[in-house]
Formats: sequence, C-alpha cells, structure tokens
Amino acid sequence: MTITLQFMGAARQVTGSKHLLTVNDRHILLDCGMVQGPRRLANKLNTNLSLDSKSIDAVLLSHAHIDHSGSLPRLVKLGFRGPIHCTHATRDLLEILLPDSAHIQNSDARYLKKRGHEYEPAYDMVDVEKSLKQVKTCDYYEWIQVCPEVRASFIDAGHILGSAQIIIEVDDGAGPLRIAFTGDCGRKNLPILRDPDPIPDCDVLITESTYGNRLHPPAKDLEHQIREFIEDQRGRGGRVLIPAFSVGRTQNVLWYLGNLIHAGIIDPLPIYIDSPLSTKATAIVARHRDLYDEETRAILDSGRNPFYFKGVKCIVDVEESKLLNQLREGIIISASGMCEGGRILHHLKQTISNPHDCILIVGFQAEGTLGRKLLEGYDNVKIFGERMPVLCRVRHLNGLSAHADHKELLAHLKPLVNTVKQTFVVHGEECACAHFADHLAGAGFAQVEIPVHKEKFTLRA
Repeated sequence: MTITLQFMGAARQVTGSKHLLTVNDRHILLDCGMVQGPRRLANKLNTNLSLDSKSIDAVLLSHAHIDHSGSLPRLVKLGFRGPIHCTHATRDLLEILLPDSAHIQNSDARYLKKRGHEYEPAYDMVDVEKSLKQVKTCDYYEWIQVCPEVRASFIDAGHILGSAQIIIEVDDGAGPLRIAFTGDCGRKNLPILRDPDPIPDCDVLITESTYGNRLHPPAKDLEHQIREFIEDQRGRGGRVLIPAFSVGRTQNVLWYLGNLIHAGIIDPLPIYIDSPLSTKATAIVARHRDLYDEETRAILDSGRNPFYFKGVKCIVDVEESKLLNQLREGIIISASGMCEGGRILHHLKQTISNPHDCILIVGFQAEGTLGRKLLEGYDNVKIFGERMPVLCRVRHLNGLSAHADHKELLAHLKPLVNTVKQTFVVHGEECACAHFADHLAGAGFAQVEIPVHKEKFTLRA
C-alpha cells in the first residue's frame, strides 16, 4: 500500500489550505480553502484548484474560515460528489460563510464589469447549495469511517467555534499509521472557547505556522491595552474603525469591551456591528454554549450576555450602514478582517484621510492585502480604485489573535516529539515556516519539511 501527501495550498503561504492524502487509489482532501490576497492572483488560484475534483473521495474540514473552506463550492462545481466531514458548529457557520463568499464574488464581478474588466466568479449560489448538501457532521472525539482503509476523529482546536484538529488513522495491513493535522491551532486562556485539546501520539504531523516566528503579548494585558486605547482615542476625538473577521474576532472584541464596560473600567460608548455576516455569526456563536469555556459560562450564569449589551447595535440595512458615515465617535466593527471586501471598505474611505479617526487592526493580515499595507505604514492606499492618503492613526492589537504563537505552538506539539517520524510545516509565510521548522528540528522532531506548492511526499510505501 502506498500512502502519499501532496500540498496543494497554504504551502509557504497563509491562505488556501488544501492537503491531499492518497491511500492507494483513495483521495482525501484536508481542507479546501480560498486563496486571499491580490485579486488577479487569488482569482487564478481559486479558479484552477489543480485538483482532479472527480477523483476525490472525501473532504475532512478543520473549520469554517474561508481560507480553509471557501473553495468547497468550486470543488463541487468541478465534479466532487463525496462527503464533506466536519463538526456540527462548523456546518452552521458554513451555511452563512459560503453564501456570503458567493455574494462577494458576484458583487465584485458586477463592479469590475462596469469598469471594463472581465471577472468570472469561482462559483455561485447553486454551487454553494450543492456543497452544503454534501456536508456530514460529527461530534468531537467521534470516529468516522472515511473509506475502508481510513478513519478520522475531530478534537477541539480552540481557534473558532467548531474548529478541529484532525486525527487520521490509515490501516494498510502493516500496522496503523496515525496522521495529525492541526488545522489552525488556537490558544490557551482566551475568552469564549475551550483551550485546544492535546494531540495524541502520531506518526505524521502537519502543523500550521501562521505566527511561527512571532510572540503575542500576554492575554492578561489585553484589557489594559484596550482600556488605554479607548481612553486615548476619546481624548483625541474621532471614531474607531475595527476591521474584524466575522467569526471569532468580532465576538472576542465584544467580549472584552463588554467586560470593561460592566466593570466600570471604561465608560459606555456606542458600538456598531456593521456586517450582516458578523451579526449572523454572533447569533450562531451565542447558541453554541456547550462549546464555551468556564469563564464565559460563568458570565452567562450571572445573567449577563457577553455579546449583546447596552450600547451594541447590529446594522443590517444598507441605508443604516451609510448613515454611519456621519458618525464621529464610537466604534464600528465591520468585515472583512483583511480589508479586502465588504462594508469595511466604505467606512475606510471615510476614515482613511481623517487625522482624528483611528483604524485598530486586531487580526492577521495576509501579504498583499489592504490591511497588511495599513499595518506596514503605507503613506497612501487604493480604495475602490481611488488612491487616498493615509492620514488617520493606525494601531495594532495583536494579542487578540486566535492562532497560537511560536512559543504556544511549540509547547502544544512538544509532547509528540518521540513518536512523530515526519513533520510538515504549512500555513505560514516563508519566513514564519522556516523559523518554526528550525525550532521543531531543534526540539528533536524528525524529518521536518517545509513543502512547496504541489510537492508530494511518501508517508509509507
């Protein structure tokens, strides 16, 4: 029996997670994410998946973020007819994230057509509906039979609601081969969700490295940093614009602001959630209380809601969203988190050249995105094709990240050092991958590889 692993996405880059496991003539895809970044390159990679979609038997999906799930409808459009296995909460999030992705692509197509550019969306709502019908859910820790030789189990990744580390066992007659895929690994002691589960002993490890060369500030300092930022901004005047991922980051920001207001550490202030997707995602997170950590359950038991409190208003109507352009104080939380689409762009156009306003970056910004350019201090940026000077303040709060940093990820993986025979470092920019791979090798991990796009490895021949 021949077992191979080929890296079809997120190899020396952060988005577009796709890893193809082949067991003889069976093909299992780990994640099927969209590439995010400059439109021309992203569209090319999201249209041509470089996969024989019809030959894939099943997909194992770690979580619902678009860079891990967003190409599922394209896979279906190209002929994939097998099951998509994931947790129940991931399925709930797919039902809002995938339609939103199709809507954004169609909106982009209409906008570009007006400007004389041809852009063909990777998929539409028909493809989304077909892909959702192929989703099969399971509980955490339940073993599912993927195909006769392969079974899998999902354990908590602590990254976003429903996120999982995937444990795969292949029985080839020569003894079971166990493969562990971290997906996106979360952090200990962050709000709302439980901590990541320890990974059981395995033979092959596929690990993310998003923050493989960086450290986050201690989580306990976050409330102090947010308080200082809010007080400083109030003294300066102007509004705060927070680009935030609809799933995970928006809810974490609300959790911290709610705690600070409830404790009387900061005065109440208007907070607008201006993203229909974020509003839907928050409702889904609110109903999955079984996945919360003890601290968040205690808040609920006290009678306080960590997401819906006085001062928070969810904006759904487009006209209401436009009225926020007149807002000169308070906080607007909007998507997308990397400033590549959605209502955040309309608000950025109003804020970017206003020296009284502030943009607070609270999440990872992939290379080439507008959010990354703001973070790197560009003097001017393009918004809707118009070049505008950056006169507002841009601040960064990286302690909210839902990805484990270098130290946290290494501590999470170290217990596996004596059993892992092959290690693959993915889902990180090249410098992050290289830094983390060096530290894994230094810790004693065997055969540490940093795959390039489409590179294939034999796990067992």
